Amino acid sequence: MSVKVSVSQAMTEYSTGQRLGEVNGSTVGECLDQLVIKAPNMKRWLFDENGNLHEYIDIFVNKESAFPNPLLSPVKDGDELYIMSLIGGG
Repeated sequence: MSVKVSVSQAMTEYSTGQRLGEVNGSTVGECLDQLVIKAPNMKRWLFDENGNLHEYIDIFVNKESAFPNPLLSPVKDGDELYIMSLIGGG
């Protein structure tokens, strides 16, 4: 099952300079596991030391937020994931 993954411009330094790639998986979590195999530097940026998605990361599946359980969200062939970092402050 092929899923397209895009990352925000700020993340390209962790994704070997690429903004778009393709991975396989039936959930967002499986797709992210495949992504970090292709771009190992993404792992530290996406996940904490316990393997949980950092709270400042938001994942969109076909332009809709995968919140509240993004890693368990199902995906199907042809879906598009977009990974972005939320910005805090005031």
